[in-house]
Amino acid sequence: MDAATEMTLTFRCPRGLENVVPRPFPAVTGLPEWFKALPQKAFNSTLGGESFTVKKCPPFIDAMTYGFLIPLATDLEVRDGEFSWNFDLPEGVAGDQSYSPIDFHDPSQIAGTPFFDDDRFIIKFTNFWTIQAPAGYSLLFTHPVNRRDLPFTTLTGLVDCDAFYDNPVLFPARWHDPDFNGVLPKGTPVAQCLPVKRENWLGSFEVLSDDDTARVFASRTEIQHGNDVYRRKYRAAKR
Repeated sequence: MDAATEMTLTFRCPRGLENVVPRPFPAVTGLPEWFKALPQKAFNSTLGGESFTVKKCPPFIDAMTYGFLIPLATDLEVRDGEFSWNFDLPEGVAGDQSYSPIDFHDPSQIAGTPFFDDDRFIIKFTNFWTIQAPAGYSLLFTHPVNRRDLPFTTLTGLVDCDAFYDNPVLFPARWHDPDFNGVLPKGTPVAQCLPVKRENWLGSFEVLSDDDTARVFASRTEIQHGNDVYRRKYRAAKR
């Protein structure tokens, strides 16, 4: 398998906040408790026997563990649709940026999209870290992959952070659980940061040849009768 190439994203925060706001962290270290608790096999009533769960699905896992997770800066309390927080800044921290952990977008800014509700704002999670990517790389910021358990959905955006890195990227999100009452803890991942190399792509469309078809059937048979075939034979090393 191909060895993973080491690349570096540089995260910078304002002086004085380096010991206050949590650092972005590799997504591989941020798997949620529900995933850790999953069994590797479960009874499949359709087949009448045990089948592997998503805990044994490499593409599912690789998507969740790729890149970095951006954490919530402080505890966020939600009561009957109202947000509150305590975020005390240390002495000496100054500047013209907002130090609120969340902001908002007016609903008019997303009117006509599936995210629109006429009586609900789009919240915006504040990110206190600028992020510099290597030359030729953009960063895809999206909702933490496969995290439907979170009460919000972060909108997806692609930012050319090899050039735009002097300002933090903020994360608009739709709060989709109006019944949520409680505390969203400091450190909760609010966005996943996925490096993407900028390249031009073309699509090529062909009909399967006889040799192609033979390989399709051979691969299908191998997967159906094998154990972890994709992981053992085809999966590239990620780290």
